[in-house]
Amino acid sequence: MTVYVEATMKREQMPYTLSASDLHVVLALVRGGTLARASERLGIAGATVFRAVQRIESGLGQRLFERSRAGYQPTELGAALAEQAEAIALNLEAAQSIAQGSPEQVSGSVNITTTDAVLHGLVASALKPLDARHPRISYVLHTGNEIADLVRHDADIAIRATKDVPVHLIGKHLGAIQVALFASREHGPIEGMNADQAAKLSWIAPDDALPGHPSVVWRKRQFPKIRPKYRVNSILTVMELVALGMGVGILPTFLVRGRNDLLQLTDIIKDSQTELWLLMHRESRHRRRVSAVFEHLHHSLGDALRQP
Repeated sequence: MTVYVEATMKREQMPYTLSASDLHVVLALVRGGTLARASERLGIAGATVFRAVQRIESGLGQRLFERSRAGYQPTELGAALAEQAEAIALNLEAAQSIAQGSPEQVSGSVNITTTDAVLHGLVASALKPLDARHPRISYVLHTGNEIADLVRHDADIAIRATKDVPVHLIGKHLGAIQVALFASREHGPIEGMNADQAAKLSWIAPDDALPGHPSVVWRKRQFPKIRPKYRVNSILTVMELVALGMGVGILPTFLVRGRNDLLQLTDIIKDSQTELWLLMHRESRHRRRVSAVFEHLHHSLGDALRQP
């Protein structure tokens, strides 16, 4: 009996050995912030994630996360372990690239988030030439008006119109998004565009989906009595409805290049101009696949915006 107790005590005093899967769980929960998001990243049930975290914390004798209704906030130790897990992932990525080809080749998936207008008008054509240079990179393209949480790595790269770049992100200014009022060519030119003329037109705008969009703010300031006939949730939809002759709408000039079914009614509306930024989390600059795509988009999108 005495021998058994001594052996048991020795086992209990042995330090807990972290495994690669433990670190993978910690990193997923730090990035996700909730059990549901972590389970999606790991491809396992939320209850399994919960039990894994409990087991790791029990083994270490320290808390890795503070629980609240908002989710899981990492402690100093949890954040440090997640940082180490990130470094391991980077090393594995580099090893995979070497194993699959030359060290110059990069592979893996890059998650990009932007709006539908920027994706279709700029990003898609910019990504195409990358196939020849980096054929082993694949892409997850997400469109939406919300800003993906780069801190939690919901996306690797974000392309957004913004004025303030958070300090924890790397931002590259791409250029100005110039806009003008457009109609279908069958609508015919409209001279002057005074308030009386504008009030007689059917407008298509993203008022409810993007109430703070510069085009919405400008229209409400210039033509306060106008109420859009069609309220939509994307600028791309504005363009397609305008092209069908269903009304007029404010569109980015880069989006209408090559379209012969649209007519520009006004000069560039400088009061509605915004700036486009390419954003990446500072940690992501060490991911070769992400940095390769980021640098390519920086030059390609900047050049595209400067085109007349």
